[in-house]
Amino acid sequence: MKQSILFTKTQKTDVKDEKSVNAKLLIKGGFIDKLCAGVYTFLPLGLLVLNKIANIIREEMNKIGGQEILMPALHPKEIWETTKRWKVKEMFKTKSQTDKEYGLGWTHEEVITPLLKKFVFSYKDLPVYVYQIQDKFRDEIRTKSGLLRGKEFIMKDLYSFHKSQNDLDKYYEKVKKAYFKIFQRVGLKKYTYLTLASGGTFSKYSHEFQTITEAGEDTIYICKKCKFSINKEIKTEFPTCPQCKSEDFEAKKAIEVGNIFKLGTKYSEAFDFTIKDKDGNEKIVIMGCYGIGLGRVMGTIVEIHNDESGILWPEEVAPFKYHLIPIYSGKASIDKKIKNIAEKIYSGQKFKNSVLYDDRLDVSVGEKLTDSDLIGLPIRIIISEKTIKQNSLEIKKRNEKKAKLVKLKNL
Repeated sequence: MKQSILFTKTQKTDVKDEKSVNAKLLIKGGFIDKLCAGVYTFLPLGLLVLNKIANIIREEMNKIGGQEILMPALHPKEIWETTKRWKVKEMFKTKSQTDKEYGLGWTHEEVITPLLKKFVFSYKDLPVYVYQIQDKFRDEIRTKSGLLRGKEFIMKDLYSFHKSQNDLDKYYEKVKKAYFKIFQRVGLKKYTYLTLASGGTFSKYSHEFQTITEAGEDTIYICKKCKFSINKEIKTEFPTCPQCKSEDFEAKKAIEVGNIFKLGTKYSEAFDFTIKDKDGNEKIVIMGCYGIGLGRVMGTIVEIHNDESGILWPEEVAPFKYHLIPIYSGKASIDKKIKNIAEKIYSGQKFKNSVLYDDRLDVSVGEKLTDSDLIGLPIRIIISEKTIKQNSLEIKKRNEKKAKLVKLKNL
């Protein structure tokens, strides 16, 4: 992409009405725009990042048998009355012109369960794993952390359906591994702990994937001996580590980037979702659910990967891998060479769709370099009079201090 055609611009001053690092840097860098508290527009660069996160999640869900669908965000009141959750405070509610009541989906158990009931009748039809990447709406009171806590957000929710508890338990372990693969690919695994948490109304315990950062609203306790982690809300139940029995824990602030639950039969019972077992008997279906907030992951990446100059995107989620910056000298013959090299790199097959080309002519060198650090692409390529005299380019990784010269022929 040529930077001159981007309709968005970076901001020269700090974002004053945001407290979180992720909101400040993403707004200042032209990745997102705030419409109102907890509601953001993803701008071209930001949407590229979001889509890369979505594709990583999609690839890993498909590997463990997930089938992708897209469910409605507008839900009739009746399905929520079936599970006695219509009155939850989190749900935005509205009425049609005919006075029919609807809720905006803040989760989708009430949609997915009756949906699968239409297609699954026998033990031979199970297991089934279905997921979506979809907007969610929650009436959050606290919306002060940028993409970490919003009223509207995008979530991947996977639902699994099983004929036995043992089958659910096995799949649950597969999802754990897939989640760690996702967090590895987006640059968070090093900082992320599988954390024992309350299971709410579903089961005694669930698991959260908590990423260590001072920006976190949660507190987790990490066993210093074996690294087993427990959420603060259930720590009183575990004076010693459930895994190694150590009493030595370390408290850390963290952001929940994913969660997994064994739902059991809570929703299948509510919707009378049964199958015929191999003996012809009716048997209730057993369920699990597994969530990841895409915007929250994006915000967490920025909270972790930044410095005083801007963002440091991990390569797999960066909007572009390379930031190509020609620096013109004012000498016609030299500048023609600089432009020719820049255009050749930008249009070359090897770099196709992986380069943000700063072709702006009305911006100073200092502004270009400042913007480059703020936007935070993994590799910066500079072409200048100095470099072409040596038949070279200046290459600098965003997470390294020093640049190096690379011969044009070796690019």
